[in-house]
Amino acid sequence: MTDRLERERSAAPAESGETSGGRRPPRGPGWPRRLLQADSASVLAALIVLVLLIGMLQPGFFHPGQLRDVLQSAVYVALLAAGMAFLLSMREIDLSVGSNFALSLIACGLLMREGLDPWLAALAGIALGATLGLVNALIVQVIAIPAIVATLATMQVFRGLALALSDGQQVTGLPLESSFFTVIGGTALGLPFAVWVVIAVVAVLTVVLRLTPFGYRVRAIGSNPEAATFSGISAPRTRMAVLVLAGGLAGLAGVLGLAFFTSGDPNVGTGLELQAIAAAVIGGTPLRGGSATVAGAVFGAVLLSVVASGLVYFSIPANWSSFASGMVVLLAVAVDSLLRSRRRARRTEFGL
Repeated sequence: MTDRLERERSAAPAESGETSGGRRPPRGPGWPRRLLQADSASVLAALIVLVLLIGMLQPGFFHPGQLRDVLQSAVYVALLAAGMAFLLSMREIDLSVGSNFALSLIACGLLMREGLDPWLAALAGIALGATLGLVNALIVQVIAIPAIVATLATMQVFRGLALALSDGQQVTGLPLESSFFTVIGGTALGLPFAVWVVIAVVAVLTVVLRLTPFGYRVRAIGSNPEAATFSGISAPRTRMAVLVLAGGLAGLAGVLGLAFFTSGDPNVGTGLELQAIAAAVIGGTPLRGGSATVAGAVFGAVLLSVVASGLVYFSIPANWSSFASGMVVLLAVAVDSLLRSRRRARRTEFGL
């Protein structure tokens, strides 16, 4: 057992804050801070600069209510992007998370309307999201096709189920007097409750990704699949766990969306899968796999939300939102590529 764990650790890529060979460094007083360093620092700096720039040109953007709206609108993409960071770290993509989000939201709303306690319905919605992730994993495993192909199909299947279950209509008549809507759809300490949920998810998943054997396995598979397999890591089991995780986060996002919107629209979440991928990439998770940053992915989601809100403040038509988001992704990838090229050149120069 000890030998196997050592092989898994040796297959894991060395990242910021780790020694060579993927082994965990000593946890000194500053180890929690090191979990969020480097990869997410650049996107956080860009986010702060963008907010300050928009605020200086449009002072109304600094209004606390406006900033809360920006964070609230980023919650759903942020949760999907957190799961996408794990997938991209393994060189996988789940294109069904947006439809999973919608189906979980609709199913949760229908259960509430049929009289099920809202809190139990919320748990059922999260469980449904995880189950849909398991469905994706089983399809990938049984049919032996890439996750991007399998989830391209289930994206349509899940969306079709959401439309069929709701008859293409909004799900209304929910028990809005329930504490579920007042608590989950409300605020706490000046921030939307959903934002606190995202913060908790980021904290937990960052620790899981960086400091647990499961996180080592995820990154090792993305860094070098052959070496990971040779070291005894089961790629199918790890992939299944990550797809279930991504599905569960989509279900959680759907439940939070229902609490905020207080109704269910079967068309909600269209295109969120692409925004989640964009947020993860902007946040510093490379498509080549081997590394990821959950905090960076969430910061990327907030940045996209700031861009969308900024367009409104400058009276730019909403049709340009996708164009602006695409340019942000291109800029982020270009800057990241430039910085990595410079680091490689510096290592070569010094013979490292």
